[in-house]
Amino acid sequence: MYVRQFMSTPVIMVHPNDTIADTIALMREKKINRCPVVEKGRVVGLVTDGDLREISPSPATTLSIFELNYLVAKTAIREVAVKKVVTCTPDTLLEDAALLMREHKIGGLPVTENGQLAGIITQTDVFDAFLDALGFRSPGQRIVVETKDEVGVISDMSETIKNYDVNIASLTMFHRSGDIVQILARLNGTRADEAIQALMAKGYRIG
Repeated sequence: MYVRQFMSTPVIMVHPNDTIADTIALMREKKINRCPVVEKGRVVGLVTDGDLREISPSPATTLSIFELNYLVAKTAIREVAVKKVVTCTPDTLLEDAALLMREHKIGGLPVTENGQLAGIITQTDVFDAFLDALGFRSPGQRIVVETKDEVGVISDMSETIKNYDVNIASLTMFHRSGDIVQILARLNGTRADEAIQALMAKGYRIG
């Protein structure tokens, strides 16, 4: 799976000269928590709702509310945006994008292609892809097969299920301790229960 399959486009963005106030208003209106700062199609910064909260008035400030409002209304977003932006490309593997977010402790990545902003991918997009991989949105009956991690296991399961004219809508494997694996599958067909019984008869543990 690639980033281009799950990224959002077009991207809501701001120009470096846009004010903090305008950026806050835009992010609230669009209900987003991060916004690339773009100049001539290139990402030159990134601002998040966390960045904006840090510059909001606090009891410790010595500025009056009028002075603060003036600064927010007049200060360009370039002054508070993160300058070193971590990005990826549309052809970045989804798992690599997820690893980048985890390593840098960030919730999203602008997606660039040939130096130009092409989209944005967030943790929510990665979660959606994970749910799709698990078959959460796929039709059929969910089963978990626990068995030894051996050559031919998937082939044997598939042949057994095929005998009952049942389709495997999704298939995901999780490695447990030792040589045990759990295979999460969704079976789609009117004889799914019969296929499950056949798997159990072969010694597969079904959960």
